[in-house]
Amino acid sequence: MKQLTKAEEQVMQILWEIKKGFVKDVLDKMPKPKPAYNTVSTIIRILEKKGFVGYKAYGKTHEYFPVIEKNQYRSFYLKSMITGYFGGSFERLVSFFAKDNDMDIHEMEELLKNVQRDIEDPNDE
Repeated sequence: MKQLTKAEEQVMQILWEIKKGFVKDVLDKMPKPKPAYNTVSTIIRILEKKGFVGYKAYGKTHEYFPVIEKNQYRSFYLKSMITGYFGGSFERLVSFFAKDNDMDIHEMEELLKNVQRDIEDPNDE
């Protein structure tokens, strides 16, 4: 799996949200100033080539849908980030996060409870 550019990720976030749609549907969900229709269409075709998006053809029109689930990409992205910025150490990531956000003991305990809950029920978002 490859890391997405910011523009590709923005389109994927919309496709994950709407589940399936035409270029116009993706464009309608984008913030202003909206990019050109052709720009969004090109990004979607790139995502298709990367294996993130599939489509169903209706003549010359295509309805697009995500092939890679959001959780799959999130897991890949976080593992890449932890490897690239924290030497593969989750402990270093948590330590950085705690220090950078000036977390107190109570907040750390709440974070640990949430992590434990997520480990016990991994399908819960």
